[in-house]
Amino acid sequence: MLEALIFVVFPFCMVFAALSDTLSMTIANRVPLLLLAVFAVVAPMTGMDWAAYGWHFAAGALVLVVTFGLFALGGMGGGDAKLLAATALWMGFGLHLVEYLVASTFLGGALTIAIVYYRGSVLAVFTSGNLFLRNFADGKKGVPYGIALGIGGLIAFPGSPLAVWALQRIAAQ
Repeated sequence: MLEALIFVVFPFCMVFAALSDTLSMTIANRVPLLLLAVFAVVAPMTGMDWAAYGWHFAAGALVLVVTFGLFALGGMGGGDAKLLAATALWMGFGLHLVEYLVASTFLGGALTIAIVYYRGSVLAVFTSGNLFLRNFADGKKGVPYGIALGIGGLIAFPGSPLAVWALQRIAAQ
């Protein structure tokens, strides 16, 4: 049961955040709250020791402080900041967090370049009414960075501590 919860909740939240940001340029608070709540309940049940559990929360808190600083400076949206912090909670300090941040950064850069190029093209005029492309075409809107954060989370997830635990449990059966 725990394995299913781990393999469903995190990927669902990443996909939901990406789609939500694409369609509405927002990431609902319920997404990072769900990630936080499920991690808080499930991680101790996996046998994660309390020190590691605390370090995971420290990783989430540190990322939240940094991203809210960026939010205050206008460098990122509030939903993006909260999603980054909740995802950092699942990754914990270590290589998986770095993998997530690097993947999301490169994907976000590529997404930004693609959107800027798209907005300057004639294609944007003809596709601006499309449900999925309207926010990409509107030069007054920012970049839906939740797409990059969601994909980056899915890339890093298989190596995260809870995913590794769940994979080991399934392999042992």
